[in-house]
Amino acid sequence: MLLRVPNVLDDAKVRDLRRRLDGARDAWVDGRATAGHQGAQVKRNRQIAEDAPIARTLGDTVTAALERNPLFLSATLPARIYPPLFNRYEAEDRMSFGQHVDGAVRLLPGSGTQIRTDISATLFLTSPDEYDGGELVVHDTYGVHSVKLPAGDLVLYPSTSVHEVKPVTRGTRLASFFWVQSLVRDDAQRSLLFDLDMAIVRLTNDAANHASLVTLTGTYHNLLRMWAAP
Repeated sequence: MLLRVPNVLDDAKVRDLRRRLDGARDAWVDGRATAGHQGAQVKRNRQIAEDAPIARTLGDTVTAALERNPLFLSATLPARIYPPLFNRYEAEDRMSFGQHVDGAVRLLPGSGTQIRTDISATLFLTSPDEYDGGELVVHDTYGVHSVKLPAGDLVLYPSTSVHEVKPVTRGTRLASFFWVQSLVRDDAQRSLLFDLDMAIVRLTNDAANHASLVTLTGTYHNLLRMWAAP
């Protein structure tokens, strides 16, 4: 499932994150530091070092916003969220990230705990008119999808998807990226639960006393109980 989650961060939060990222000059490192063997061969960008204090501070800001976002929670059913990272693609070096698939398992820094990457996420921190190129392109069984969202908006897509970031030819593209281990491992099952949850929300808004709400809500939770990982 490819899904846009609008307004994860408001304009004030985006400005604050960008100001702090711009001021963290010593924390930016080669983006290949977190890439696997295949990804490192096609990755050309910069990112905030994972162990930099500002990475943890700003990552906590993003995570807190995610935990308050009903659409994100419904779509991902998160068991664990990898601490958000931050990257930049600059036109001067035509930075890009070629076609790749994210690694299936990542080690949470300093914890010894592993996280399965079911869902990949990109949170845009620059507006589309601030840079040329830099589209996130996701390849799936339904074709090729090009994504370039307003600052503060998030896109979710299965981590099994081949994807890439096109070269930036003007300006700078800033984003946060991370992965989610879902309670429901299977993407098709998550999609069905999401569709059912959205239908329940619409019915609640349109006919709050409808008798079918209890049945539908029960069905949702029974399916979640059946499919959720132990």
